[in-house]
Amino acid sequence: MMDPMGDLAFIPLGGTGEIGMNLNVYRCDGALLAVDCGIGFAGSEAPEVDVMVPDIAWLAERRDKLLGLVITHAHEDHIGAVVHLWRQMRCPVHATPFAAAVLTRKLTEAGMLQEVPLVTVLPRSRFTLGPFGCELLPVAHSIPEAQALVLRTRHGIVLHTGDWKLDPDPLIGPRTDEAAFAALGEEGVLAMVCDSTNAMVEGHSGSEADVRRNLAALVRGIKGRIAVTGFASNVARLESIALAGRAAGRQVSLFGRSLRNIEAAARDCGYLKSVPPFVPEEEAGYLPDEEILLICTGSQGEPRSAMSKIAEDTHPNIALGEGDTVIFSSRRIPGNEKAIQRVQDGLARRGCQVMTDEDHMVHVSGHPARDELKRLYALVKPRHAVPVHGEWRHLQEHAALARECGSVPHLVEDGDVLRLSGNRPEVVEGVPTGRLAVDGDRLLPMDGAVIAARRRMLFNGVVMASFAVDGQGRVLGDPQVSAPGLFDSGDIEPGAIAGELRRAVSEMPAALRREDDALREAARSALRKAVGRRLRKRPTVEVHLLRV
Repeated sequence: MMDPMGDLAFIPLGGTGEIGMNLNVYRCDGALLAVDCGIGFAGSEAPEVDVMVPDIAWLAERRDKLLGLVITHAHEDHIGAVVHLWRQMRCPVHATPFAAAVLTRKLTEAGMLQEVPLVTVLPRSRFTLGPFGCELLPVAHSIPEAQALVLRTRHGIVLHTGDWKLDPDPLIGPRTDEAAFAALGEEGVLAMVCDSTNAMVEGHSGSEADVRRNLAALVRGIKGRIAVTGFASNVARLESIALAGRAAGRQVSLFGRSLRNIEAAARDCGYLKSVPPFVPEEEAGYLPDEEILLICTGSQGEPRSAMSKIAEDTHPNIALGEGDTVIFSSRRIPGNEKAIQRVQDGLARRGCQVMTDEDHMVHVSGHPARDELKRLYALVKPRHAVPVHGEWRHLQEHAALARECGSVPHLVEDGDVLRLSGNRPEVVEGVPTGRLAVDGDRLLPMDGAVIAARRRMLFNGVVMASFAVDGQGRVLGDPQVSAPGLFDSGDIEPGAIAGELRRAVSEMPAALRREDDALREAARSALRKAVGRRLRKRPTVEVHLLRV
């Protein structure tokens, strides 16, 4: 194995073999550079957890060698973990103005703004971090100012594409700079680390301009109230929906905190100039049905989103029903199907007409389909290809396509150290990786005791018993037993279990009843058996002992 002080290596710590939690590290001559720092959503396979971040213990141990963190764009799966993980990194964060504006709001909310050295770098700019010569190249994506990152090193050039597509008319921001990528290809690219999200999709991803035209025509012909939901960060789509509403004689209102945050960041950076101020959420409900269009969060069925509350008729400021229309200007992210279906069913039950990308042209992806991938490979001509940003099947399809395009593909997983320098790139070692659950201000290991206990409680419930004893261990009064999620409030079973617990404690040896720890553990065992006989389950059992 080559000396890590003299090599060039790619080390994914999150986002490879999965969707979300993008965090990648490049090592060059002993120095480290991180690219992106995103969150992931647990989904249905881990209902006890909402948001996850990569475990970067390996990187934190080497932060004296970490030169910086470069953010390619402001999507949550690339920027959302900065507030959770930066204190383990403690390095400068480089971001374009829009990403910096989004990050500034996050850092302000977390009370970290004065702590984090946030360096604003312009699109197309060049800067040097140790052995890395960095260049940003504009790419079209479903958010402003997405950038590919070019890394020039003494070992060769690496192109890290970030998220991108080839959109002939992205509406906000420039098209992907194909001329710059062609020039890079002529310069010679050692490796391209590339987005794989739509590697299984034939053809082209489509253009935002097509969506704008279709939305305008669709909205113009609809009666009643209209609500549109999509990805909050897609500023071009936000503008398209707002313009469609205005063209149809409707005022537009934003529903959802993330939408308001993105709007503020966009306006700070000079975007949305053609869109008048939005109607405050609190006033939207008073406008006539034909004169209002709502833009709502919740396209993925998020339970606390505006659209979920509207579907459940629990939103404090607006209600939708018979004669109203809801447009889902988005796609279903894998894993969210049931949540989205629940929201759409709730809307339909209320009498709303629901339109989606399955029956109307109301969405295009921000990621490249196969024709776009082939075009980029033709421009860049990388010797080696490293598929990232996708599940394993996406990576495999991407690898096969790269091979067809004349590049040598290398499939890696989180934790692999892919040495790019030398005669032949190969995985030379592995580093520890994992996932941490975001729990308020804490980060908890997904395979740790707290999350495991939460998982058990989620599926098996929890039983809590409290009882008092005197100095000799005699039970005073009646034990109190509660079992939320296992028994109704009027059930007699908790009382019966309490009586059984009292008898069990009273029959224990006198010496045991005089020792608090021993008595508590014996009572827990008795309680577990009493519950098990009635429920045939193994809930989490807790006992509170008070010695009087």
